[in-house]
Amino acid sequence: MLDYDFMRNAFAAAGIAAVVSGLVGYFLVLRAQTFAGHALGHIGFAGATGAVLVGMAPIWGLVGFTVLAGVGMGLLGERISGRDVAVGVVLALALGFGILFLHYYTAFATQVTTLLFGNVLAVDRSMIATLVELGAVTLAGLAAIMRPLIFASLQPELAEAKGVPLRFVSTAFLAIVALAVAQSVEIVGILLVFSLMVGPPAAAQRLASGLWSAMALSAGLALAEAWLGIAVAYYTDWPVSFCIAALSAAGYFAVHFMPRRSRPGAGGLAEEERTVSPS
Repeated sequence: MLDYDFMRNAFAAAGIAAVVSGLVGYFLVLRAQTFAGHALGHIGFAGATGAVLVGMAPIWGLVGFTVLAGVGMGLLGERISGRDVAVGVVLALALGFGILFLHYYTAFATQVTTLLFGNVLAVDRSMIATLVELGAVTLAGLAAIMRPLIFASLQPELAEAKGVPLRFVSTAFLAIVALAVAQSVEIVGILLVFSLMVGPPAAAQRLASGLWSAMALSAGLALAEAWLGIAVAYYTDWPVSFCIAALSAAGYFAVHFMPRRSRPGAGGLAEEERTVSPS
């Protein structure tokens, strides 16, 4: 199957998105913000349809809307009661715009389906280059806030007492999540973005007790599920997005009933917490 250019492009694009999603998604699960990741995927739909209406590539509308929404969620989360409320308000507003844009977008039904469910087999070299650039920016941003992010995720009260700017960390992290979501949408679509961003990290947290080992396992699981999903789709003629989603769910449920390793913030993560905590 690797004799075909479109298959090689699919594996390259899926590999980039999977590694980024696995690393960013680990903190998304650790911080119990999976609803935010789900919302950003749906918000991106409004951005993508809006971009096409003005003659832009959908990926840039997707990135723009998700980043703005992520920043908005991060800023509102500290001001109103309950972060879920902030997420819900931003999601409702963006979906309203999505419905408006879709009203003028009905002539492009095929592109709408691609946005909703993904089509990694249609990725070309220019899109791979875009994914490489977005992936580099995303991982660079994650690395830049890694130390305060870990501290704020494991011990938010102590981090605040030590002077860690929790609102800034939260806002920056959600902007990073938005970039990762935009990349995942190209592979599995808006409706199945959880396949790469939540399934592998959730499974990794149950299998690994250390933070760094869990992050590596999360990225590895996401990569394996993405590549195996493409291979299964090639030989069965099933949709790629379904195969990746099914493997993600199977991986999570396979470890769900296994004995739980040390939870974040205790046991295996105690050493990591000490290393990131200010003296």
